[in-house]
Formats: sequence, C-alpha cells, structure tokens
Amino acid sequence: MIRNFCLMLFVFSIYASNSFGQRKQELTSPDGNIHVSIITKGELSYDIAYREEVLLENCKLGMQVNEEKLGTNPRLKGTKCKMIKEVLNPVVPFKFSKIENEYNQLLLKFGGNYSIEFRAYNDGVAYRFISNKKGDVEIENETFTMNFPNEYLLHVQQVGRFKTSYEESYKHMKSNEWGEDEKMVTMPVLIDTRKNYKILISESSLTDYPATFFKSTGNGLYAVHPKQPIVFGEDGDRSQKLLKEADYIAKTNGNRSFPWRYFVISREDGQLIENTMTARLAEKNQIVDPSWIKPGVTTWEWWNGATPYGPDVKFVAGCNTETYKYFIDFASKYGIHYVLLDEGWAKNTFDPYTPNPNLDLQELICYGQKKNVDVILWLTWLAVENNLELFATYEKWGVKGVKIDFMDRSDQWMVNYYERVAKKAAEHHLFVDFHGSFKPAGLEYKYPNVLSYEGVRGMEQMGGCRPDNSVYFPFIRNAVGPMDYTPGAMLNYQPEHYRADRPNSGNIGTRAYQMGLFVLFETGIQMMADNPTLYYQNDECTKFMANVPLITDETVSLAAKVGEYAIVAKRKGNKWYIGGMTNNQMKERTFDLPLNFLEDGKNYHMTSFEDGSNANRQAMHYYKKESVIKKGEVIRIKMARNGGFAAVLENL
Repeated sequence: MIRNFCLMLFVFSIYASNSFGQRKQELTSPDGNIHVSIITKGELSYDIAYREEVLLENCKLGMQVNEEKLGTNPRLKGTKCKMIKEVLNPVVPFKFSKIENEYNQLLLKFGGNYSIEFRAYNDGVAYRFISNKKGDVEIENETFTMNFPNEYLLHVQQVGRFKTSYEESYKHMKSNEWGEDEKMVTMPVLIDTRKNYKILISESSLTDYPATFFKSTGNGLYAVHPKQPIVFGEDGDRSQKLLKEADYIAKTNGNRSFPWRYFVISREDGQLIENTMTARLAEKNQIVDPSWIKPGVTTWEWWNGATPYGPDVKFVAGCNTETYKYFIDFASKYGIHYVLLDEGWAKNTFDPYTPNPNLDLQELICYGQKKNVDVILWLTWLAVENNLELFATYEKWGVKGVKIDFMDRSDQWMVNYYERVAKKAAEHHLFVDFHGSFKPAGLEYKYPNVLSYEGVRGMEQMGGCRPDNSVYFPFIRNAVGPMDYTPGAMLNYQPEHYRADRPNSGNIGTRAYQMGLFVLFETGIQMMADNPTLYYQNDECTKFMANVPLITDETVSLAAKVGEYAIVAKRKGNKWYIGGMTNNQMKERTFDLPLNFLEDGKNYHMTSFEDGSNANRQAMHYYKKESVIKKGEVIRIKMARNGGFAAVLENL
C-alpha cells in the first residue's frame, strides 16, 4: 500500500508546482513518515519533515564547478524514480551481518550535465551530486546549508583549523548562540530538535574529495572544505607544512558521483546506535577475495609503557625482543589475535624496514606464528608515503597489519592518501588501522581491510578522557563507523581521585565501565591497552574482554539517552553480549531490562560484571554474578556514576 502511494507520489511530483510557480518535487520514505520537498527554481533547496513537523527548512545545495554554478537557476529536464529493497552483507559486519537497505529514490536531471540523487529511508535522508562533464574539473566550493526552524541543541567537536586529529571534546551549544565568527565543527554533528527528534549528520562514499566541516549561519549550518594543497615543505618526521593551496577544494574527474550527505532521523536515541547509514551509502567492496581479513583483539604496549613487572619478568622491559615475547605469551594464553609494536620498534620513524638494535623482528614474527599470534606494526603516514613498497616487504615477512598515524588532515590529497594506502595494503593482504585520522566515511566498506579509525578522544588522553564525553560516542562518533578508542584499563578511578600516568596508566570510570566498552564500542581491531601484569592479576575480567567478538550478527539498543547512558546487546552466533556505560551526573542509575531479544524456549547462562556497592568511591569495585535466564524475563542492573555493566549470555 505504501509503495503504491509512493509511486503515485513520484509520478505526480514531476508535474507539481506551487502557487508561486516554483517546481516542487516530493519524496517520501517507504513507511510514509519522512518527507523531502525539493524546490527546483531559483536556487536548489529542500525541506525535510517527519510526518507534519518540519525539521530542516530551506536547505540550500549547489556546487561551483569551473565557472559554472550548479544549482543556481536550475533547468529541470527530467526525473527518474526507484524503489529499492535489498539486503547487504558487509564483509566486516560491525553491527549487523545482514543490513536491510530499503529506500525510495528520486533522480533529478538538470541542464548543464549534472543530476542530484535523493534517497528517503525510514530512518533518514541522503543526497549527492552527479556530474557528467568531460575531462577534469575544478570544484571551487560546495553549497551545503541547513536552516533550523527553531532553536536546536547541537553536540559538536569544535576545531580552530582544518589540520585536526578529531580528538576534541564535545561541546553542547544552542544553535542561535553559536556565533558566525566562532570556530568551525567537524562531522559528524548531532542535532537535538528538543521535540522528540534527533538528527545525525555525516557523509559517506568520500572519494577524491575533501571531508566536510561546518560553520554557523546564526541558526543553521553551512559547509566549508579545506582547499587542495599543492606545495609542501618539510615539518619533522610525521607531518608536512602546507606552503601553497589551490583556489579550489578539489580537482577531479568531471564524470563522477560525489559524496553522499546524509541525515539520520531518530525518535528514539537508541536508533542512532543501531543505524547503518554509512554502510548503506558506501561504495561496493573492491577486494575480490576478502577472506584473509581477520578482525581481532590486539595487545598494545604504548599506553602501559611496555613495562610488565610480574615475578616472571626477568629482563629489562622496553621495546625489545624479550618484552614483545612476553606480550606474545600473554596474547597466546588468552586467545588474543595480535600483538602491536607501536612507536619505538623501528630504529627511527623515517625507516620502516630497520628495527631498533634491541629488537629481532623476524624472530618475533616466527615466535608469534608458533603461538597463533600475528604482528601489527606502527608507522607514521610519511614513512608509508615515502615507502609504498613496504607492503610487499611486510607481506613477505609475515606482518598482518599496520597502524598508520598522524595524518591529521582531510583535504582531497589526504583523502586520496587513505584510499591509496588501503588499496595497496589490500594487494598484499595487510589490514590498516588509521590513527590520527578523520572520521569513517565509507572507505571501510569499499576496502574492508580498513578495520578502524581513531578520530576520537580516546583513552590515550588519560585523565582527559572522561565518561561525560565518551558516553556521546555510541550516538555520534561510533554511530558513523569503527572507532579505535583503546579501552581495557585495570587501574580505575573516579575523577576526584585520578592520579594515573604512564607507565602506571589508568582511566576515569569504573571497572565494569571499562568492560562494558568492549561490547559498546565498534571496531575491527580492538586494543587491550593495559599491562599484561595487571591482566594476569585480573584474570576473570581479562577473559571476558579478550573474547568479546568484534564482528556481530545483530545489535539491539536496550536503554539509551544521549549524553547520559547507553546499554546495548549484540549477538554473535548463539551468544549475546551486553555492554553499558553512564556518565558522572547521578550517584547511581537502575535499569529494568526486558530480555525480549533472546530466542524463544531456550535457557541462557548469564555471566555479568556489575559495579560494586563502593564503586562510587573505589572505581575498581565490581561484582561477578552468574544466573540462568530466558526470554521474557527482566533483569535489573545498577550502574554507579561513571559506571558500567558487562555480560555474556550463552545457550544452555
């Protein structure tokens, strides 16, 4: 019934015009709730409404291509409609092994050899420009402007310049109090309309084009993009000076599709966590046989200073063969897939081939292989750029992945760098973890050997990483793609007692909070950041964290409120995992969670880790509990301030 209605609406919209003579095209989501009205006279613009409530209005779109302003005085030459219902099977399923992809599509063809494609989903809207021009073109700028019909609350990362690692804490601003001359913000942006709706804005299929930033219009947003750098200068071992920029943001093939701009619209906060919009709009997998791609957990020595100190440590710890063998032994004991050799494994950061004199890399690779533990190597992006043949060498050595760091840019050149690296690494069966990076924007589906990105204020920030900020990640940063946050701290503090520093690193948040992050946070390569000595001393916690699957068949939000708490259940095969986190605002939160997601007629053994009665002061206090449960029952959990919850449910 709805599909027939949409089809009639499509046909009608081709001929429709309002009383002012403006041509208006209408697009409706498959369930009939989301409406997009597109005005094609004067300046291209659109409104987005949920049912009868306008959420975004008079939003402008356009593109300056060479001397031509696409979207100004447009000449609509025709429209084409589609209704799509399909199932996607991502190579690396971060949320769902099967993604339902249903939408109504409207393609608007204009004089001047360009088109705009709109899609309306049941949970949002997306659009992109498509050009059909000969040769290369210069994109001088892009118009991507949103206007708010009311005062909205914005959750954003503010940055002072385009050179950024996307690690700023979130700010929370009323839209009409953000001055036009203030700092710009990165994607993704989360908008709270304060009328039961939230809008998550980001982009996908970002290829050969710069990433998008926003500035304020006074009560709205408009896009700005970094210019294309054309002259570089030396700036140490992990950066470059941009000595000259072009007048354009991109020089690219004139016959192409441009990145998707999308809006996830949610009435329930948990829908933001479950959304898969980046995946649905991403380009198709380009790796013919991706069976070699193995997401997994890795040890990580940088955060803990590479200094195990148990009674079995009979060597001087550091970036040396003995220490990494110790990490490999630890990984092997707990079934951890990888060991990461971070900065310090190489003689210097310019040379990605020569280990430091205290480290025998070939011996470590062979030692790890005997114990089913593979090696990942850390590199600066400059070392990779200057030595692209290293991927062939690493494949011969037996290295399985690389962590590439300090890009800190998202102009067209750097966006293309990401793709060149992903493609070259895939040719030699290596996966990539991009650190010092921008947010995910679809490359991880085009090249699924890209297992994670940083682009987040993670635990390496020590005391600067607080639950009051991190609790936004499931709704904003992690909602658009995988995230290298590096959890797993065993020294846990409430903020007023925090005294930790490397090599005795610690986190703000309870022990149960740390364990819950392993379920909540999505990534294809999960780092266990702490010291093997502490993990050995906390065996039951270590076993749980090391065995949480990174790829899942199903994701269900159980309780969610942006900025306050998130509790999520994830299924892999016949096991379910539950993870929860909360902020610092209440002494304790209690939740009654119905177990409606479980399979009918089966009993499950639940092992849970909960905040202890003293966790509000002593953050390391937790309880381990075991029980038998089944579908339809309700479990009550309590989370302390900066607390959490973690559980595994197994069929009996």
